[in-house]
Amino acid sequence: MYVFVNGHDLNNLKSDIKFKIMMNRIVIQTLFFLLMVTSVSAQDVATFFSKSDSFFKEYVVDGKVKYAAVKSNPEALKEALNSAKGISVSKSNAATYQAFWINAYNLLVIDGIVNNYPLKSPLDVAGFFDKTKHEIAGKSVTLNGIENDLLRAQFPAEARFHFVLVCAGLGCPPIINTAYKPNTIDGQLQKQTVLALNNPNFIKVNKNKVQISQLFEWYKGDFEQKGSTVDFINTYRKEQLPENAKVSYYPYDWSLNETK
Repeated sequence: MYVFVNGHDLNNLKSDIKFKIMMNRIVIQTLFFLLMVTSVSAQDVATFFSKSDSFFKEYVVDGKVKYAAVKSNPEALKEALNSAKGISVSKSNAATYQAFWINAYNLLVIDGIVNNYPLKSPLDVAGFFDKTKHEIAGKSVTLNGIENDLLRAQFPAEARFHFVLVCAGLGCPPIINTAYKPNTIDGQLQKQTVLALNNPNFIKVNKNKVQISQLFEWYKGDFEQKGSTVDFINTYRKEQLPENAKVSYYPYDWSLNETK
């Protein structure tokens, strides 16, 4: 039996109402699920930053790492890395993404050293940077993969990464004793770059002769996007390098950045 109200089939109207109610419930349930997932993910990321920060504060002193102490008591390092295994970070949230992968890189370097300790250099381990894969944030990735694919390729204009990714060699800029965090990442990148480029042991000046790390040779393209390498360095220096500086590269020191 068909009942018409104002020219409309009442049965069809009821069906439409039921369908709309069902769709609204689905939308609400979906939004609730996404909210819960986002909340859990945010908590996981916050836990990772907290555990990383605690680890760096305990085992990093004056820009060097207490590898022997970590070897004897690896729990804090393992906890920080384990907390990162199921995390998902998106490039759309650049600050969180960058802070996460910088910390992950530095922690994995330390983990790789500790797993092979004692040693004199990360280069003592074959494939340390380009072969050994690490399971983190749902990915299986090498250290070079983190640096080149997940950071440099995603943010090609950000040359300051080179002063916060610490390779365990003395030629690297010093590692800091705190985690990089989303709300401070830009300031931390700036601070470490300024410190490195004003360090007389890193940028060696003798009148118009300037010796700089091979880092600037290996990644020349990163530093010369808006001018010369000297232009890049002068952007962050208090005492400017001369425009006619004769630049040469000194050998990279791969000796282990260890403190007892």
